[in-house]
Amino acid sequence: MPADHGSRRAALRAALASRDLDALLVTNLTNIRYLTGFTGSNAALLVDATDDEGGEERTVICTDGRYLTQVGEQVPDLRAEIARASAATLIKSLPTASAVALESHVVTVDEFAAWSLLAPDARLDPVPGLVEELRMVKDEHEVGLLRAACAAADSALAELIARGGLRPGRTEREVGRELEALMLDHGADGISFETIVATGANSAIPHHRPTGTVLRGGDFVKLDFGAEVGGYHSDMTRTYVLERAADWQRDVYALVERSQKAGRDALRPGAEVSAVDGAARRVIEDAGYGELFLHGLGHGVGLEIHEAPGIGKQGTGTLLDGAAVTVEPGVYISGRGGVRIEDTLVVRERGPELLTLTTKDLTVV
Repeated sequence: MPADHGSRRAALRAALASRDLDALLVTNLTNIRYLTGFTGSNAALLVDATDDEGGEERTVICTDGRYLTQVGEQVPDLRAEIARASAATLIKSLPTASAVALESHVVTVDEFAAWSLLAPDARLDPVPGLVEELRMVKDEHEVGLLRAACAAADSALAELIARGGLRPGRTEREVGRELEALMLDHGADGISFETIVATGANSAIPHHRPTGTVLRGGDFVKLDFGAEVGGYHSDMTRTYVLERAADWQRDVYALVERSQKAGRDALRPGAEVSAVDGAARRVIEDAGYGELFLHGLGHGVGLEIHEAPGIGKQGTGTLLDGAAVTVEPGVYISGRGGVRIEDTLVVRERGPELLTLTTKDLTVV
């Protein structure tokens, strides 16, 4: 199923019209990709709220000459202009007295001042997050790419373990590099982020970067990684024990596993994001480890590895049907080790759809 960029722009036009805005100048490249399919490194998009649903005659994308061929191939349904100063070019073309929204969460103070001089008769309104709100709900094309990204990560991890890649004597860096290469071998276009491999006491550091630390028998090994397919990212964490598991490791792992299940079970359209976090966090707090759960429960995932909605104690808003999110509680015992278990899921009316399928049972390798 191809991406329906026209429908996405139609939804944006409706959002603009409801706010009495004539247009939105999109300068966030990820949002431009979402709305048009364009993947170049320089572009601006002016989405006209008054366009007819089919024609979009006044919506225009602007990029520079390096992408003349690319913009024609990737965005055949929109008029394209070619200019190095893409945003400024579109600003100068604004009709007199138009009310134009700017993505104020990405526009700098200097850009706003310069653009105001270029269009003195237009009203430039700071309006953050309009496209990001649309991006929270994934269409079936997007979910298909998320499934493929998660499958590449699942397959890479399975091969890593099957060929003995997690074993005493290897370093965190060696394991991370091998896992990243395997994701590419299994169909990924790239990696979602630098793979986290954390062994022993390092596993108690939530976002530890791999080092030359050597894996040892009896240690936790935490792997947090993801694959990217078609611009969409997976995110998964699994924690293993090497050779033998101590009772304290089994207890901590079982606690995080229960917490993660509670968080997954709380994913429902309309659920308050803070309540979803609370469902998982209470399990850990009731066991006396609440101060060792050091971060929010999860986040949205899609064209960016971290996007709306944020799922945490201070989070606001409710989950929407079709939102893709992570659920990733953890317990981190400084100097000893930590456990995090993370899945990527899609919120559904019938219950969340699990996209990362690697077992979450405690595994000793």
